[in-house]
Formats: sequence, structure tokens, C-alpha cells
Amino acid sequence: MNVQSGYTQSDYGARLVSPQEQVLYDHWLGCVNSEQPEALIQRFNQLFIDGTGYEDREVVSSLDTILMDRDADHYFHHILNRCCHILINRWQKNREYQAAIIELVSLFEYAPSAAVREVSRARSVRRLREIVAQFGKTEQYLMLKRLVQVMTRENELQLRSLQPLGTLIGRYPYLYKHCLLSEESPQEQKIHVRRIQNQAQTKVELDLSQYVNYRVRRSRLKRQGLLEQQGQWLRPATNPTLLSDRELVDSLQQFSGKDSRGRTYNDLALRFRSQCCESVSFKSFKDNLYDYILSGVDPAYGRQHFNDALYQHLRDISPENDTQRLNDFLMVRTCSNLFNFLVVDPTGAHSHFVFIDLINNLGATLTTGLLLRILLLCRKVKPYLERRLSTLFSHYELAKQDSVAWLVKILETLNLALSLNFGHLDISHALA
Repeated sequence: MNVQSGYTQSDYGARLVSPQEQVLYDHWLGCVNSEQPEALIQRFNQLFIDGTGYEDREVVSSLDTILMDRDADHYFHHILNRCCHILINRWQKNREYQAAIIELVSLFEYAPSAAVREVSRARSVRRLREIVAQFGKTEQYLMLKRLVQVMTRENELQLRSLQPLGTLIGRYPYLYKHCLLSEESPQEQKIHVRRIQNQAQTKVELDLSQYVNYRVRRSRLKRQGLLEQQGQWLRPATNPTLLSDRELVDSLQQFSGKDSRGRTYNDLALRFRSQCCESVSFKSFKDNLYDYILSGVDPAYGRQHFNDALYQHLRDISPENDTQRLNDFLMVRTCSNLFNFLVVDPTGAHSHFVFIDLINNLGATLTTGLLLRILLLCRKVKPYLERRLSTLFSHYELAKQDSVAWLVKILETLNLALSLNFGHLDISHALA
């Protein structure tokens, strides 16, 4: 049979577009102007890949009418291609949406996941799935894949952002102990994980050192006016992090450099320990710690709600010991408990609103600086922070990286801070 009359000229040679096809094109044109790529990809998968459960009955009816045409398998690939390009043409104008193009094209590589529950449409759905399966062998699909190859080359970060967060575990050695081991792990496994952790940490520091040295040497040649003559002899080193160059440089300066008074993070911690932690009561220590932490927080942000919440949290930590003299046990308990408030409580409901709020308002660098203040004050609590970060990593492990960009950024920034203050990485020469 032939689809209904009322054809218009097609973009594909002399073939005409039926009213049913036009319904599909108009539908996608309307959706792409009002919905986000993630929702559109779900729609596309539901209508064309699974072929069942789509809520817009007019669209479904038009699709079924096309599928009833005995010649549909000869031209349906043109319909699929045009529907793809309606979305692609809109998304390519927005850099943030370009990764969605890759995901859209990859839909055709997967088999339908939904069962056909609409008995009345069983025949149409079977025919649709057969025809769509053939689309992967067409010239149109080959061209779509070539387009993806070009975009992959130009947008590697966008492609990576489509992968689950869990694929990044290798980048963060400080997560290995809690993400790769359990209490039941045999000794051989612990030894193996410790070895690959050391190797991964060494690589992180080596890559960062090479990047910093390259930038320092290049900058020196540029100041001397010798870059064009001698720059070709420099061994290039690319940014080894998932941060931008600007974010990386700012973080390196923040965690290795000095503040306006010439003090590093470690200087501040040593000064606090010597002036505010000796021969004081536990309550006095908590009061002093409150001021120490807030010195790294934007006052405008702190006054909104953070200051009061922090004060109350510190007040509630072992109040029965307030009159006792501060000791090492109370120091560790307090600093580790602070990570429950600032990051996440691994034994509770895994609420991490404060952490997200800090990152959104202070940024990843200053939020990391806040955690670093506590770590340098009491180095014994480093495993406690690592455990809490591992809890968040496991919680979001299956989420796409672009949906938890805030977490990726903080994990990358912490990698720098820990390497500079607990590892062997020294870039002081670059900041001199």
C-alpha cells in the first residue's frame, strides 16, 4: 500500500514527503526547540529504537502508517537520517550540546531494550525494529558515524563526559584503598592495590611536574624573546588534568604559593597549632577552630547560613568533654567529624548538601583549601577524608561525568592539593 496523499517535495532527489513524514519532522522540530538533549535522546530511543511506549499518539499513528507501506524499507533510512539531522543541526550550534550528537548516533548500535506490550502495534513494532536494524548498513549511517569521528577528534572532553564517573577511578590514587579494597580483602590484594596506588601517585606527580616545567621554560623563553628560536626544542607537556589550564594554574598557585602575608597553607596550620592548641580546653579549641576555618570562607557566603551551621556542628561534637584539656584523641575526633559536616556522613543518609553548596559558591579550589586546612592541622585524618570522598564516588559511580561535573572538578583539585602537600611534588621553583 502507499501512504496517504498530500506529498511535498523531499530533500532526497525526486522522492516526495508524505503528510505522515511531515508530522514526524514537525514533531522533532518542535521538541528540539523546547527540550534538553537528554530528554530528546530518550524520546528518540523510545520512538525509533524500542518503538513502543511513546505518548504522542499522533506521531505514533503517523509512524505506523509509514511502516504499513510495503516500500518503507526502501526509504525509511532517509526519514531516520533527517530526524537525526533535525536534532544535530540544533545541537551543533551549542558547544555544551555537541556531545549529545555522539550519544544520538550511538543509539543505533544497541538492540531494543523494551518489550512490546501494545498488542495492537506488535506488527508495526516488529517491522520498525527490522528496518532500523538495517539502517546501520546504509550510507546515511556511515556519514553520521564519520561526523562523530570528526567531532570526537575536536571534542574529546565532551566524549569523555558521556562516560560513567566510575571510569575515572584510575586518576585518583587517594580513592583506591576504599574503592578497591574491603575489610575481607586478602593480604595479596592489599599489597597489589598499595603497589598500583604508589605507581598511580608517582604518575600524577610526574605528569604535573613535566607540565609545570614546560610552562616555566616556555614562559622564560617568551620573556627573553627567544621563543621562536628555541621554543621548538622544548618537549611539549599537555595539561594532565581534567581542569582547564587556567583552573590548573590557579590551583597550583593556591596550594603551593603564599597568601598576601607570605604564608602557605602549611604555615597557617602550624601557626594555629602553636598558638591555639596548647594547654587549652576542648571548648576553647573548638571556638578557635571555628575562626580558623572561617578565615578561608568568603564572609558574604558565610553570613548566609554556613557560619551558624558550622558553629552548631562544632558545639555538638563531644560536648561532655568541653572542660577537658585538648588531647590528640579529641583533635582527631573533631577534625574527622568535621568531614561529616563539610563533605558527607558515610554512616548516615549520605547527605552532602553542604559540600555541593560550598563548591557552587566558593568554587572547587577554595572548597579544597577548606579541607586542606583541616588535613594539615591534623594529618592523621587524611584516611577519614579519603573514605568520605570514596563514599561520594561510589554514590555517583554510574552517573555520566557531565552530570556530576562538580564532583569531577573537586576530585581533580584535591588530587593537586594532596600531591603538593602529602606527596613528593615540589613546584616552588616555578612560583619563585
